Amino acid sequence: MSNESAIRRDVGAIALMFTGLGSIIGSGWLFGAWRAAQLAGPGAIYSWIIGAVIILFVAFTYAELGAMFPESGGAVRYGHYSHGSLVGFVAGWAAWIAIVSVIPVEAEASVQYMSSWPWEWAQKLYVHAANGQGELTLPGLSISAVLVVVYFLLNFWSVKVFANTNSAITFFKLIVPAATAVALMCTGFHWENFSVGIHGGRHVGNLAAILTAVATSGIIFSYNGFQNPVNLAGEARNPGRSVPFAIFGSIALSTVVYVLLQVAFLGAVAPDHLHEGWAALEYSSPFAQLALALNLNWLALLLYADAFVSPSGTGTTYTATTARQIYAMERSGTVPEVLGRVHPRFGIPRPAMWFNLVVSFIFLFFFRGWGKLAAVISVATIITYLVVPISVMVLRRTAPNMHRPLRVPGLSVLAPTAFVLATLMLFWARWPHTGEIMLLLILPMPVYLYYQAKSGWPNFGRQLRAAWWLIAYLMVITALSWAGSKEFEGHDYIGYGWDQLCVVLASLFFYFWGLRSGWRTPAIEDAERRHTSV
Repeated sequence: MSNESAIRRDVGAIALMFTGLGSIIGSGWLFGAWRAAQLAGPGAIYSWIIGAVIILFVAFTYAELGAMFPESGGAVRYGHYSHGSLVGFVAGWAAWIAIVSVIPVEAEASVQYMSSWPWEWAQKLYVHAANGQGELTLPGLSISAVLVVVYFLLNFWSVKVFANTNSAITFFKLIVPAATAVALMCTGFHWENFSVGIHGGRHVGNLAAILTAVATSGIIFSYNGFQNPVNLAGEARNPGRSVPFAIFGSIALSTVVYVLLQVAFLGAVAPDHLHEGWAALEYSSPFAQLALALNLNWLALLLYADAFVSPSGTGTTYTATTARQIYAMERSGTVPEVLGRVHPRFGIPRPAMWFNLVVSFIFLFFFRGWGKLAAVISVATIITYLVVPISVMVLRRTAPNMHRPLRVPGLSVLAPTAFVLATLMLFWARWPHTGEIMLLLILPMPVYLYYQAKSGWPNFGRQLRAAWWLIAYLMVITALSWAGSKEFEGHDYIGYGWDQLCVVLASLFFYFWGLRSGWRTPAIEDAERRHTSV
């Protein structure tokens, strides 16, 4: 039995949707509304809506490929199919970093909420800092590590156990945010808060602040859970129907929840706490503290409980999907073969799970606060959106006869739009975060070169030619971010508005270059043979 056939197809459409919804509604709902309000004030409502629209455009491109390649960890393979091993490695590395780091950040979120419990031992789990970048203490890190192990154990025996457990957790996770929004709006709602500015005074619409909140406040980090149904497509019983249903269902439901929560948060803050504006508002457990201030003790207790349930549901889901990503990267020949072994009885890539557990501990102990690790995730997440819109169009040209259970209409317009929007998000993340992308992508290159050398450098020149567009793209967008307007922390060599126009034009240029760089790779030829023989 091959590894791929050993993967069990036990997950139905509803359970698959719950993996996406369970990942989207994680620690992001506990902190995202507060952080978005700090950055954009009342404009944070628009930030969530803009974020959902962008994710929907990106999801259109993922949906066709997710149904076309119902493989475990399939999202890390798309660039490999369309452009070869180098582009596939860069995209796969970014996707893996973005998801594996979620496991420890969810554990940290739970412990950070614990630190506001009314007991002395709990308050010692987290220390606040003057710059707002607090850290977990050693006891806090220890509890976080235990939670990461729990996520691991919930996935260790069977994907069916994972799916059933996650569905139950996600149902609870939907009820609590909805109850929180309704309770806060009905108990203490202050309409005058919506006229308060980010730094005090009267609120004036600030588009740059709204867009920055989309990229950096946890909004895109939260919505990124839509990828999990794609990564688990190999376990779906009917991927052509289940994957699109799961992606769009999870995005639609979560958007309603997040907008309600943002409105509730903005209205529930006591007006006398806003003398210095939204940017000065500091909380360690935002919704729970608001509930206590309104004497909603029952809600505060529910929120403290959900501070374990919501992040734990997301952490459990990502523990499953990261293992499938490593499995997919092994099939591309860029990680050791042992990591691709699937347990013949339980259908789980267990060595990959052990590897991700170790990496999760590394992230946990190097990035000891939710905000610090969420920033790393945000940058890596945006990178993952760059290759897929190009890959889906390249594969329509290089593999036109391959079976597509879902063929998205209008993709010739949707794909470049998704690429442009993803590029804008990268720019909105502000300098120097964009500059850190180069380091993020350079770090794993020795691993890729080692496996190329080990294999005798097969088609390396062809792989490099297919990747030049991506290399040049990252350099140019980084330079535009550095030279961009001060509204996005650039050096103001390019004025506000003009900088974003330059980004749009540059992204269109690289989109079409990326399309021309795609070729009929050996990987897509092998995939076609597998599909034909089934």
